Amino acid sequence: MIYVEVAFAKSDQQVVLEVELESGATLEQAITASGILQRFPEINLCKNKVGVFNRICNLNRELKAGDRVEIYRALINDPMETRRLRAIRTKNGSEKI
Repeated sequence: MIYVEVAFAKSDQQVVLEVELESGATLEQAITASGILQRFPEINLCKNKVGVFNRICNLNRELKAGDRVEIYRALINDPMETRRLRAIRTKNGSEKI
């Protein structure tokens, strides 16, 4: 048996659940076993990216003891576009640095 954590964060809350699994279990099995999909019905494993310790992985990746499975939310704003717009505003003097 191995223990892993399953984590998901929203803008107003973060949840980290510890799960006990058989050796050789996958990311998808850990997510399902954690019950997080029932707790957060907005999670869609076909759309949300998942990973282990901030590295995006496939749902069929085999886990090791101590891994932290993370479910990522979609970005609201494109960071590159946000920086570009901020640079334009700063250049025009409408935003202080």
